[in-house]
Amino acid sequence: MPVLDTPGDWAWWLECWQYVLDAAEVTSEDIAMMAFSFGPFIGFWSANDALVHRGTLVVPGGGLTSQARLNLIEQQRCTVLCCTPTYALHLASVAAEHSIELAKNPVSRIIVAGEPGGSVPAVRQAIESQWQARVIDHAGASELGAWGFASADDSGLHIIESEFIAEFLVFDSASGAARAAQPGELSELIMTNLGRYGGPAIRYRTGDIVRPQWEHDHPCGFVHLPGGVLGRADDMMVIRGVNVFPSSIEAIVREVTPTAEFRMIATRCDEMDQLRIEVEDAESVATETPLADLLRDRLALRIPVTMVAPGSLPRSEGKSRRWVDEREA
Repeated sequence: MPVLDTPGDWAWWLECWQYVLDAAEVTSEDIAMMAFSFGPFIGFWSANDALVHRGTLVVPGGGLTSQARLNLIEQQRCTVLCCTPTYALHLASVAAEHSIELAKNPVSRIIVAGEPGGSVPAVRQAIESQWQARVIDHAGASELGAWGFASADDSGLHIIESEFIAEFLVFDSASGAARAAQPGELSELIMTNLGRYGGPAIRYRTGDIVRPQWEHDHPCGFVHLPGGVLGRADDMMVIRGVNVFPSSIEAIVREVTPTAEFRMIATRCDEMDQLRIEVEDAESVATETPLADLLRDRLALRIPVTMVAPGSLPRSEGKSRRWVDEREA
């Protein structure tokens, strides 16, 4: 779907990105690696231009292999890395495979977006421990703009309320009726952008599930979303009475295996949602049982875990495809 911006709209995109770069303490002294292809992913182009506007030297990583990008990070002495959480973990696994010591490179901040992992503690810890760098989360959407930036303590996101009107609604599953969420209540984020005149979005249902917190101790007075985007309204499953979000599953998987690729496969049997997990791991016996036990302990659910051969699951430098929904099939 083409999404068109006027010159004024694009300038507004870059203005919103400055909140993200401020949160990451990016300056004109930094050198940023853009670990993306040159496709139509708006997050890459808006981040790229915002960094250039700030005077930061930008190193384009499009068209390169992961190993070549790692080498370029070292050669150009990059201090900032921009990518998805999935790709930051993938780069770490490639570095380990080729005996590249990430802790010795100068990257001190990793700005992530496109997936909820940047505010998931287990995912953050997995990235930060391997890169020895701070992870800075960010949220946005092609239809809306760059609307969220990391809180000072990295515990979640703030919405840029000077540029967006945010509403938080709780929908009745039976009637579809909506009501305003209470502080801290699980709700869907509804957004209106204020600076995109060529393609405005008015009361747009993002599908993002959050917990709004208006009263907080953060230096920024904008509404705080603890844990960032917690999941998707259309991704939530009810398995034997338990609400399950893919991001919750990922947080548990990362406690057992920080870097292994995995995917969640949703199916339906007798009108009941079912879930199974496939994980790549050379040491399958050492991982399968602890992960299944941890899932059972945390979620009070028995979720089958199957180990598959390393390299057998799909990879992507963009948004990961770890969520496979086969329920309609």
